[in-house]
Amino acid sequence: MRSRISRIASTTGLALAFLGACGCGQRHAVSPAGSSGVLPDQEVSDFVLTETDQGTPQWTLYARYAATYSARSTIKAQGVRVDFFDEHGRQNSELTAREGEINQMTRDMIARGHVVLQNVDGARMTTEHLKFLNQEQKIVTDDFVRVERAGDELSGTGFESDPQLRHFEFKTRVNATVRSNSGGLIESGGHP
Repeated sequence: MRSRISRIASTTGLALAFLGACGCGQRHAVSPAGSSGVLPDQEVSDFVLTETDQGTPQWTLYARYAATYSARSTIKAQGVRVDFFDEHGRQNSELTAREGEINQMTRDMIARGHVVLQNVDGARMTTEHLKFLNQEQKIVTDDFVRVERAGDELSGTGFESDPQLRHFEFKTRVNATVRSNSGGLIESGGHP
């Protein structure tokens, strides 16, 4: 019985030694998590990013959560708010969205999920997706957009505007409902 246990122990020992030797020559490359672009390099709660021009704020982005992907030069954010400022540094509009992405090189932004842009005069634009082009200081989308301003309502597909909603243009399928100062309907209609 003892010799049988010895033989089993010896055989098991040899098998383990053989299996251990098989793996000795292998090397597995280990890289930092973020270098592949799949996992974030850094994660932050209560994220804030401000873009300035000669010390004057252009916009400030706030997010509940943000993840930085250095390999893609991208920051992905959730629970997004962007405050836009005028040339004197006064806030003049606010954008909110469920999530967003920021290109770290160009500072262009993409906003997705119940996107709302509202200026200090009360004009309000809603869509599901838009892009902010930082260099041009322009908001663009090919999606459906609704703008409400002073009781009037405009909607259409494709949209381009400044971040203050002062000068905007719809691209196609424009509909408008215009009301008088007393709230009566003046015109309602659309163009294909």
